[in-house]
Amino acid sequence: MEPSDLIAHSSWRQRKPAGSTLPPENVSDMEQRDPSSSEPEMEEEEEGLVRGSDSESRRRRRGQPGIRGELGNVLLLLFLYVLQGIPLGLAGSIPLILQSKSVSYRDQAFFSFVFWPFSLKLLWAPMVDALYFSRFGRRKSWLVPTQYLLGFFMLYLSVTVNSLLQSERGPNVLMLTAVFFMLSFLAATQDIAVDGWALTMLSRQNVGYASTCNSVGQTAGYFLGNVLFLALESADFCNKYLRIEPKDSGIVTLSNFLFFWGVVFLVSTTLVAVFKRENEHVKGKRKVPEETEGVMETYKLLFSIIKMPTVFTFCFLLLTAKMGFSAADAVTGLKLVEAGVPKEQLALLAVPMVPLQILLPVVISRYTAGPRPLDIFYKAFPFRLLIGLGYAVLVWWTPSVKQEGGFPVYYYAIVLLSYALHQVTLYSMYVACMAFHAKVSDPLIGGTYMTLLNTVTNLGGNWPSTLALWMVDPLTSKECQGAATQGCGSPEEAGLCVKEDGVCVTTLDGYYVESVVCVVIGLAWWVWLGKKMRRLQEQGPAAWRCRSRQ
Repeated sequence: MEPSDLIAHSSWRQRKPAGSTLPPENVSDMEQRDPSSSEPEMEEEEEGLVRGSDSESRRRRRGQPGIRGELGNVLLLLFLYVLQGIPLGLAGSIPLILQSKSVSYRDQAFFSFVFWPFSLKLLWAPMVDALYFSRFGRRKSWLVPTQYLLGFFMLYLSVTVNSLLQSERGPNVLMLTAVFFMLSFLAATQDIAVDGWALTMLSRQNVGYASTCNSVGQTAGYFLGNVLFLALESADFCNKYLRIEPKDSGIVTLSNFLFFWGVVFLVSTTLVAVFKRENEHVKGKRKVPEETEGVMETYKLLFSIIKMPTVFTFCFLLLTAKMGFSAADAVTGLKLVEAGVPKEQLALLAVPMVPLQILLPVVISRYTAGPRPLDIFYKAFPFRLLIGLGYAVLVWWTPSVKQEGGFPVYYYAIVLLSYALHQVTLYSMYVACMAFHAKVSDPLIGGTYMTLLNTVTNLGGNWPSTLALWMVDPLTSKECQGAATQGCGSPEEAGLCVKEDGVCVTTLDGYYVESVVCVVIGLAWWVWLGKKMRRLQEQGPAAWRCRSRQ
């Protein structure tokens, strides 16, 4: 999923913030996109996806009906994607915790760089694709050490995170950003390995199920690391729903949660390393060595892909398409917390969204499986912009609804409805975009082509979100009431205002300024560049194939 989330500020959907949620129908389209190809071309394309022993294994699996013969592999992929979602969910919960400690929006913008590794993994994806120990396995060579590092890093964080959040001068945002950036970097590397393994772990007949594992697994992992954690960490929630005798703390703490999942990572990775063989081959038949590009050759090939006119144009459109949504997606949830909405209540509103987030890709994929999936992207675009304006109205309305005991039920119902509508438009655009990626990607270089398109998509969501967070404070106007000679333009000035018995009052919130500006920019993009994106669907398969491979 994307990083666009009202309930928890994150970049990957952020749940993969980047991810390759590709409906099975779309993968089939990708594999059959050039029916006029000659037989040698089809054989060469198949060799690019499935080599060596995996090719032998795949021929054996084709005789098996449906997915039954590969259920174990599907469950393993699902579990690996769940693990991937855990650190992303934890990282997504930190901005809400920081907001409850009244950090500045510039600090929030700085922490948002935590979500950038999924948008930058293209820089090291070729190395993951090309460097490995053949006896251990092409994907396990990266998956196993990466998950071990994730486990050990979580154990380390379980000891240090409290001191980082509760230092004398407030949260240590610099160190928090550094340590969670490393978690995201490791999760992004694990994602590259798992995406590549999915192409060869499943047969061509069933490879589309990898996208389902991706979507469902990451959603479940993010839910565990974000929603479940925030709920169980809240003393109010636990006392109200889970305890007989109230206590001052929640059932779990961030340290305990990190420790538990650190152990899970270490144990599960050991089991995968010992019992899952990547290089299986049919008994009695010779194993064919898996051919790969060298690192420099892969980077050169990647550069040749980017230079292709159609790919270059598409990447530019992906980098600019989400500018209009940045204020709504990145700032709204934090503004609601600032207005007094408990962060755990916002997190709990995501619970009824989980079935919707799982079902939406399945339903929408039926409309994106045809030759023009980006038509759905184009049609959903203006509705998502309007919902962004609705978010601004919701934030403006929130303080007037607050009561002594919190917020009324109807308020949360309205928030939930607005979030559900947002998810429909978000997933319509997301699934359409991923379907188009699957349709045009050249599979001859493994996962590198898909990684290019997916990471550019993520980067197109991350940089506007970081910029939107960074600009909230500069666009906000405040004045010191009660001390006419003082201002509130900086923390130092605000401190002087308070010392002279003044109060800093916001006269113009930069969030509302951003909301209007973003919608104007988004409408301009939709009118002029949106049509150009739709026209890319008219390009033939040859326009998307890497020249050096033809």
